[in-house]
Amino acid sequence: MTAVLGCAAAPDSVFPRLEPLLMQVSKPVQYVGGELNSVVKDWAACAVRWCLMYPDAYEVGQPNQGVQILYEVLNELDDVLAERTYAVWPDLEALMREHGIPQFTVDAHRPVGAFDVFGLSFSTELGYTNMLNALDLAGIPVESRDRDDTHPIVISGGHAAFNPEPIADFIDAAVLGDGEEIARTVTGIVRDWKAEGRPGGRDELLLRLAKTGGVYVPRFYDVGYLPDGRIATVTPNRAGVPTRVSKHTVMDLDEWPYPKKPLVPLAETVHERYSVEIFRGCTRGCRFCQAGMITRPVRERSIDTIGAMVDAGLKASGFSEVGLLSLSSADHSEIAEVAKQLGDRYEHTNTSLSLPSTRVDAFNVDLANEFSRNGRRSGLTFAPEGGSERMRKVINKMVTEEDLIRTVTTAYAQGWRRVKLYFMCGLPTETDDDVVQIASLARKVIEAGRQASGTRDIACTVSIGGFVPKAHTPFQWAAQLDHQTTDVRLAKLRDAIRADKQYGRAIGFRYHDGKPGIVEGLLSRGDRRVGRIIKQVWLDGGRFDGWSEHFSFDRWMNAAEIALANEPVNVDWYTTRERNRDEVLPWDHLDSGLDKDWLWQDWQDSLSEVEVEDCRWTPCFDCGVCDTMGTDIQIGPTGRQLLPLTVVNGKNG
Repeated sequence: MTAVLGCAAAPDSVFPRLEPLLMQVSKPVQYVGGELNSVVKDWAACAVRWCLMYPDAYEVGQPNQGVQILYEVLNELDDVLAERTYAVWPDLEALMREHGIPQFTVDAHRPVGAFDVFGLSFSTELGYTNMLNALDLAGIPVESRDRDDTHPIVISGGHAAFNPEPIADFIDAAVLGDGEEIARTVTGIVRDWKAEGRPGGRDELLLRLAKTGGVYVPRFYDVGYLPDGRIATVTPNRAGVPTRVSKHTVMDLDEWPYPKKPLVPLAETVHERYSVEIFRGCTRGCRFCQAGMITRPVRERSIDTIGAMVDAGLKASGFSEVGLLSLSSADHSEIAEVAKQLGDRYEHTNTSLSLPSTRVDAFNVDLANEFSRNGRRSGLTFAPEGGSERMRKVINKMVTEEDLIRTVTTAYAQGWRRVKLYFMCGLPTETDDDVVQIASLARKVIEAGRQASGTRDIACTVSIGGFVPKAHTPFQWAAQLDHQTTDVRLAKLRDAIRADKQYGRAIGFRYHDGKPGIVEGLLSRGDRRVGRIIKQVWLDGGRFDGWSEHFSFDRWMNAAEIALANEPVNVDWYTTRERNRDEVLPWDHLDSGLDKDWLWQDWQDSLSEVEVEDCRWTPCFDCGVCDTMGTDIQIGPTGRQLLPLTVVNGKNG
């Protein structure tokens, strides 16, 4: 059943109808719920009910840090409940449609359509078709204009929300930035509106959200286009709605030590560890990196909060691995102290520590040794990103070949035997030679490793991803490389590695073809017209587009021909076309804090191969974030200690 928005009557669980079908599907355990630390609350006792979704399979979505944090933050409120749902695989989807079973939560198997708010977190745009499928399975009209007061408010968040225009027809609202505080703000607005008797219906609720200045409601903005297809204007169509919507920034991470009780999966997932975010934001200034740009400024968690979170999280979950997460974890100002004191505490236990994100120039072997005390030295991953010195200047990576060789030489000398190097293909101004130079760099890594270790048992894996320009970065104006040229360059690199008789066998090579990147590029910089393509792809059977076995480039291109048949634009216009400075970009009315003139200047510096320092350690470069958002960079050292200082060991722990 689908309850009226805010109805006190608890909806029936779909599990009695679902359970008999689970024997017919793969991995049925992913749908049964009941994980350690999951929460089921009394429906009638709660004034506001959220359904949270990471729009991918359970194995990918369950460990998602953002969803887990919001799940716990909301469920800590006495009169609020939050449950979770994930994308169902096609085998279960077919059975659900056959038997009339709606999209359900894994916590209490309640129908998604019965909740007040349906919140979706997008790390990648390739989850959009899964969102449409979930809406349809839930009995929620796919297009927001067709919904009424019986349907949940559909809100998107995550990095992709910084350009939600391609899904503007499908969502009711979007929030930019950190979710902890704005989720509670949205909850309060929904609670008050319901308590007042729902005055003005759904439209009034959305208007109240929009007037906060921190919730973007697409229906309250009109988009005008020029004859050549470019955007002319984006203007509010309601009084009291701001011309620009601002992102949210949590400044004191110590006040939000989540997740406190991490969800422990029943089915196998991509990450099975307790993850602690040790800081947010990055000011390294890599020009391709949307995450680094939109999460500014840097805000560190204190060492004692990190220690307390690790202690409590392990006790609450039983995980045997702790991941210290951030965009570049080795950049935490007290990372050496964190590593040593955590290493001391958990030495001789089954608890291993990992630092998943490490820059070449922030790595040191002492740090790596601390994190490998209780684990085997399986391998290290570094991301030079650009294959040549010139390309690393273009993208502001500020890592030299000497930096890389020195780092891997030290690692190999200390007992590591495998190194993975991550690069991108298709970066602005890139040539074939820039990509082929990756083979030479990998050769030097193997050569240095053999010399340092005195053995030939050395391996290096080269992994290549296609570059996709993103909103709110200096490369938002850049032309994306077409997929044919991408594939040609990757083939030349593959041949160069294979042709190396002396070192080629020690170099692994992993890459994806260029086609999925073109679709991601279409979605990352698209406007509202792209929504028609997404809907057509979904109608044509598109699901799980982030999975190579389910992705169909032809389906996307055919859908684009249909959806844009009467428009002066096409896929190339959205992807391989360079924008000029005066063009109104689809996301210009969404404020990430970054000054557009500063981004343009950084784009010009990129073309001139000019590098820019990390503003944590230099004077301000006036990117705009701290000035316009009322924030500032927050780093240590704090002088605090990891608390409690009790050493856990195998004998007494």
